[in-house]
Formats: sequence, structure tokens, C-alpha cells
Amino acid sequence: MITEKRHTSIWRTIRFRFALWTAGLLLVVLTGFSTFVYLNMAQSLKASIDDTLQLSAAQAVAAIEVDNGRLDLPDSFIEQPENADLRTNGLTLRLLSPDGSVIATFGSAGDLPVPDYALDAAHDLRSAFATLSQPGQPGTRLYTTPIDNNNTLVGIIQVSQSMRRVQETLHRLLATLLVSIPFLIIIAGLGGYGLASRALAPIDAITRTANRISGEDLSMRLNLPATNDEVGRLAATFDRMLARLDEAFRRERRFTADASHELRTPLAAMQAILDVIREKRRTADEYEQALDDLSAEAARLRALAESLLLLARGDGQSIAHYEWVNLSTLLVDVIESLHLVAAGKHLDMTCTVPDGLVIWGEMDSLIRLFVNLVDNAIKYTEKGHIEISAQVQPDAMVKVDIADTGVGIPAQDLPHIFERFYRVEKSRTSQGAGLGLAIVQEIVQAHAGKIDIVSTPEEGTTVSVWLPLDHNVFINRRI
Repeated sequence: MITEKRHTSIWRTIRFRFALWTAGLLLVVLTGFSTFVYLNMAQSLKASIDDTLQLSAAQAVAAIEVDNGRLDLPDSFIEQPENADLRTNGLTLRLLSPDGSVIATFGSAGDLPVPDYALDAAHDLRSAFATLSQPGQPGTRLYTTPIDNNNTLVGIIQVSQSMRRVQETLHRLLATLLVSIPFLIIIAGLGGYGLASRALAPIDAITRTANRISGEDLSMRLNLPATNDEVGRLAATFDRMLARLDEAFRRERRFTADASHELRTPLAAMQAILDVIREKRRTADEYEQALDDLSAEAARLRALAESLLLLARGDGQSIAHYEWVNLSTLLVDVIESLHLVAAGKHLDMTCTVPDGLVIWGEMDSLIRLFVNLVDNAIKYTEKGHIEISAQVQPDAMVKVDIADTGVGIPAQDLPHIFERFYRVEKSRTSQGAGLGLAIVQEIVQAHAGKIDIVSTPEEGTTVSVWLPLDHNVFINRRI
């Protein structure tokens, strides 16, 4: 057997795609999270500066007095402790007249331009924030608030602070994020690849086992440790599937061997009859006897071929023509057709079947089913009686019993009674090929039913067949 090995590129493996998806998902999550952190940090730092500017401006306004509409600055205004703290915090304080000219200034950024919109806001007695930018210099945050007397603008306070520290902090944060995100993505990708490799190891085992399995040997199993995850259940299912296939192959090989043997027997008998009759000239009676023997063997061969054809086609599983069948009438007709056979052996045969039993099925198959069962009951009963009865069950099923007082079936043979070509030892001298009950089981299963046999040697056998009365039950049991 030639095995074709295909080497799959690592780029096409599930573990690589899993690692790639993991890294990609983490990239999206970290990018979104980092953007949120960066913008939130920028907003927080800006809000902190604005709060500081507002507080400093409020302290400055409180220190300035207004006398008759004019500003009255204390001599020690610049040296006041509140204003001295401005230098420590890197702030600049300016006092402006209503026209925007500088009256007093304190700090390193006293030469900042006075924005027109800040003056307009002050004339409207409103406070305003602004961010001033200079080429090559970090931006400056400027807060402007009016000094009013009876709703009249008498002066303007401006407090400003450089954004250098804010920008440095944001730059450090951005650098940290730009370095850490690729590192985390690489770690996640490698980790994802490792986890995928570990999780998919049973899949590789399944692949290797499947490559080693052939139609001649289905005995190999994965035998992986039992786990209750998806891969563990897949491995267990694969082992169960192999077991079913192994049993099916063994059963089919046995069937083929038994069928060959059964077909060879009548053919060998026919060949022997022909060889004997051709050894010398025979009388007319001897030729007639030979033809009768050949006819009997041909009939046996034909019956065997028909049975094999039914099983090969899966007759019980592929019945195409279903219809509503009156089971009560069918059972009565079967009993009447076999009544003379039973009477020939002096057997009493009774039938207790209620009227109106209608099931969904195929007429010819059902006739074959019950004719086979009743004929078996007659064949293996030498004295006594045979009773056929039917009862409706609570689960919308009808139970048909065929009970006899015949030789019975040994307990060790009951588990194998439905196997193809299996025959109880005492019955091996009969003309049957051991296919009748196999066909019966196929038909019962095709009609969504079940069959059971209870037997006691030398006392009798009861065969019970359950068939659905309701069409919905039939459909549900067939699924």
C-alpha cells in the first residue's frame, strides 16, 4: 500500500492561524485600551492644570481691592505667600487693565501675547481658557478672568502655566505603550501557538492513526486519556467509530465467508448429482430422480440468493413504498395461509387480534415478516399449539406475540439468533440458511419497531414484535 505524505506549511496550520488571531485580537484590544488610557491621561493632566490656574486666579482676585472703580494693589502683592507659590508651581500671573495693557506681572512668561478672544470674554465678564503655542516651544495654558466692580470691568487677571511637564509625561506614556504593546503581542502569539499545539495534539494523533488504518486492520485505537473537553470527546468518538467500523468489517467478512459457504453447498451437491448421473447410462426413473434432486437444490439456491439479495440491498432499511396497512386483516390472512401447514402437523393455532389496527408500513415486507415468524413457530413445534395475539401498548405501539410450545432455543444461542447464517445446533439439519431472522430484524427496524425473543428449551418460544401505530411515533423513531 502506498501512503502519500503531504507536508503542510506552518503558515497553513490551525495552530499558526490561532496564534495569529490571538495576536491580532490582542493588538486591537491593546490599541483601543492604550488609546483610551492616553486620551484619559491627557484630559486628566489638562484638567489638573486648569484647576490649578483657576485656584491661583481666585486667590489673586481676592487679594486685589477696588476703590472707586480703580484697582488698589497692596505694596506687598508680589511678595505675598500665595503669589510666591506661583514660582514653585511654574505659573505666571499678570494683572491687566481693561484695555489689555500690563499693569503688573509675576513669573517667567510675562511677555505672552494677550489673545483678543480672552479680552472679549473679560469684557463680557466671563472667564476663558486658551492654549498658546510658540514655534519650538511647548504650549502654554492660559486662564483669563475679569475683576469687576458693580458689573463694571476694572481689571483682568491672567494666570498661565507651561505644558512642558504634561507633554513630557504623555511622551513617556506613549513610549511605554509603543514598546510594551509589540512585546505583549509577541508573547501572546507564542503563547497562543503553544496552547494550540497542546490542544491540537490529540488531533495529530487522530491523523496519524487514521493514516495507519487500512481496510484490513481496524484494530488500532487512540486510547487517549479521558477528558471532558471538545478534543477529548472527539478522540473518544473517533475510537467508538473505529470500533463500530471494525465490528462492521468483521461482520461483513463473516457474512461473505458464510454466504460463499452456503452458496457452495448446493452447487457442490448439484455438481455431484451431475457427475454421478453421467458416469453411465441410467434408467428413466434414475434420470427423473436426479432431475428432482437438481430441482430441489436449485430451489434452495434460488431461495438463498433471494435472501442474500434482500439483505445486500438492506431491504429492511430502504423500503420505498409505505402506506397505511390494516395489521388486523394482515395477521388473519397470514394465519389462514399457514393453517393447513399447522394442521398437517396436528397443531392447534389460534389468533387473538383486535379489529382496526392500522400501521404505517410496506405490505409485502410485513407479510414476509409474520409469515417467517409463524412458519418458524410451526417448523420447530412438534406438538401442542401456536398462539398469535396483538395488544395496543400505552406508548402508541402495538405488540404482536407469536408463542409456541416447540423445542425452544438454548440460552447461549439467544444473543446470536438474529445474526446472519447463525443456526441453533439442533436445527442445522434443516433446509434453512440462517437468514430468516436476520431479514425479520431488518424489516422490523425499517418499520421503526423492535423485536425480542424469550425461549425455554423443551417448553416453547415467544417472539414479540413492537410496531408504532402513530405516524409521528414512526417518524420520531426513524430519525
